[in-house]
Amino acid sequence: MTDANTRAIRRKLVIVGDGAAGKTSLLNVFAIGEFPENYEPTVFDNYVTDIELDGKPIQLALWDTAGQEEYERLRPLSYSKAHIILIAFSVDTPDSLDNVTQKWIEEVRSICGTQIPVILVACKSDLRDRAIENGTYSAENFIDTETGRRVAQSIRARGYYETSALLNQGVDAVFEAATRAAMGVRDQGYGGVGGENTAVGGRLRPEKEEASGCGGTHTTRIVAMIPHGLTARTHTRPRATSLLHDPGQPAGWGAGARRRAFLYHMS
Repeated sequence: MTDANTRAIRRKLVIVGDGAAGKTSLLNVFAIGEFPENYEPTVFDNYVTDIELDGKPIQLALWDTAGQEEYERLRPLSYSKAHIILIAFSVDTPDSLDNVTQKWIEEVRSICGTQIPVILVACKSDLRDRAIENGTYSAENFIDTETGRRVAQSIRARGYYETSALLNQGVDAVFEAATRAAMGVRDQGYGGVGGENTAVGGRLRPEKEEASGCGGTHTTRIVAMIPHGLTARTHTRPRATSLLHDPGQPAGWGAGARRRAFLYHMS
């Protein structure tokens, strides 16, 4: 482990929400600059990304989760030692917003308590914008901004953000806000479910290895490690691209800040 990684402040982010809400695409675009071409339901995927916020190096673990009911018993393992929770819904699926109040906030609070910060994230805003442009928009089929804000207020979220992973709109703003909120949380995080293989509070292992975990033995493998300013090819993706600083990024990320991304997959 490098000195930079040793000095980095470690924080863990967990994103939850209905299946197909756009969680994986949001994480992919932020961490490795790639929008997934095909939808594949997530079981559990972990990214570890090095970022810089206000001059401070931060190692941010990003935990993607499955929203499908068949993974209800496994998902609580992801919450262990979390510092910030994103609850995602899709603007073109009103049921996914209903489930924010009926399911997801209850699950988060029951496992992590009431003190962990939560941010509500609207995904796929480009679909709503396109419907408005072509005249097919209807209030029954899409969630408007004001409705999203009201729900965020009702669940006492730290913020409400609308995003389009496809167009890379609003993505960095979400993760800057999430990182800032996570920095105000105690080092050990929240959530008591899980074990020594959690990314925060334990040793991060980018090398391939076998580990015994819930449901038997799984393989942890690296998919991408991308330094600033370079592109790379991997065996699972046709192309992965680093995210470069530009004037459109939120203030505070730091010009030219390096962002490295590792993707861990449990199979």
